[in-house]
Amino acid sequence: MDEDVIQWRFGYSEKTIIAEINKRADSVTVYDDVLDGRFRHRLKLDNQTGSLTITDTTTEHTGLYTLQTNSVIKSMHLLVYGDQILMMEGDSVTLNSKLTNTLGAVRIQWMFGNENILIAEINDRIAVYDDVLDGRFRDRLKLDNQTGSLTITNTTTEHAGNYKRQTNKLTESFSLAVYARLPVPVISSNSSQCSSSSSSSSYCSMVCSVVNVSHVTLSWYKGNSLLSSISVSDLSISLSLPLEIERVDDSYSCVVAYSFTNCTTHLNTELCHTCSGTAALILVDVGAYISVY
Repeated sequence: MDEDVIQWRFGYSEKTIIAEINKRADSVTVYDDVLDGRFRHRLKLDNQTGSLTITDTTTEHTGLYTLQTNSVIKSMHLLVYGDQILMMEGDSVTLNSKLTNTLGAVRIQWMFGNENILIAEINDRIAVYDDVLDGRFRDRLKLDNQTGSLTITNTTTEHAGNYKRQTNKLTESFSLAVYARLPVPVISSNSSQCSSSSSSSSYCSMVCSVVNVSHVTLSWYKGNSLLSSISVSDLSISLSLPLEIERVDDSYSCVVAYSFTNCTTHLNTELCHTCSGTAALILVDVGAYISVY
């Protein structure tokens, strides 16, 4: 790039210089200690092309970057999403800002989706726009006027997506995934699979089933030991997993699970009807949802 001075700046209203090439002084400088050091050891400036490389990016690097030379000004917006937030339908979630207070922030805006639809803002007053997008956020948004954090209550799968929080100082991004409530696994007798040659009075053939599920794993456990499992990804289908129990003397359970939570049904082995007996529905104890951290 045939320019005497090339500067890279970051930010919206306050465009902080983060890197510079001064050909007259024959110098290449990166200012990676500015802005609380968020760019420290992450900037590489090519002295031939003027290109800026940012390594090991985090959500703090989301924002507007401006390339300025003697004759050209170009702007580009970088959006870096953090870890995906996983949650269940009906739960509440707070998208926490990294700011401890809103002092000095002229305007705070929350936007949703790839089209950056404005859903809430602080600008002299607090405003929520919960009637946008067919009212999917109606009566569900709470905006903290001290920190700028946004809480979404009684979530549904319609609230899954990308959220962006923008101020005059900082842009933060969040990715939210909302999963349907897990069904309770149903354990029942699987007498049709009983072997005619089986003579053991303690032999049981069981099946565990769940309906209308996606992105789950269905598993049989004996105590803490995994016996068998089956998984489904995108499709919403029914799953069934059989199990043959030869010695009904331990704790068996069937678990349907997302990556972050599960629902368990325990088999009451004392009520297990053997293959030599009459098939009947097995009574179960239903466990609670267990979050995995």
